[in-house]
Amino acid sequence: MKFAVIENEFGDVGIDENILSENVGEEVIEVLNGCICCTVRGDLVKALKSLYAKIEQFDGVIIETTGLADPAPVVQTFFVDDDVRSKFKLDSVITVVDAHHIQARLREEKPEGVENEAVEQVVFADKIILNKTDLVTEEEKLSEIEKDLKKINPNVMIHRSQFSKVSPKDLLNIGSFDLKRVLDFEPEFLEDLDQEHEHDSR
Repeated sequence: MKFAVIENEFGDVGIDENILSENVGEEVIEVLNGCICCTVRGDLVKALKSLYAKIEQFDGVIIETTGLADPAPVVQTFFVDDDVRSKFKLDSVITVVDAHHIQARLREEKPEGVENEAVEQVVFADKIILNKTDLVTEEEKLSEIEKDLKKINPNVMIHRSQFSKVSPKDLLNIGSFDLKRVLDFEPEFLEDLDQEHEHDSR
């Protein structure tokens, strides 16, 4: 299978593209902002529409954000833009969680008006890849972490991994996104489209 990749970069110069082989079967589009959610009304929509013109060349689109991105505006894009909604289907929202640090990230207190992106990403996740489990040696501790994640998102599927080794069949075409679930915990999800958000500058 071949995929187009819309990649988020935090900084002025992209580096992830250098990891890819020149012969790789993906097309990579960078968003050099560090916040794909801030550009969701512009670059992301344009990128998706541009990629659709090449739809015969790939089987799907993977959007890679950073740990700094609020997933809500990214998800909204697939429902509020008529062209995108008619041409694409959101399959799933997958969040990679660092088992060694996630509890501290979830407890972080942010300045007023600034969302805790770690919490937001767990809330919106259809599946969580609980990575770096090799750094948490006690099964009891891993179970505690999973319980903390389930408190935030009771229905999320959790897949443990080390070194991000996950079978593609566990990530692609799993059809796990459910708009109704999102509307249940955020009823105004499709209404607050122009709401500004801030990021922690620390």
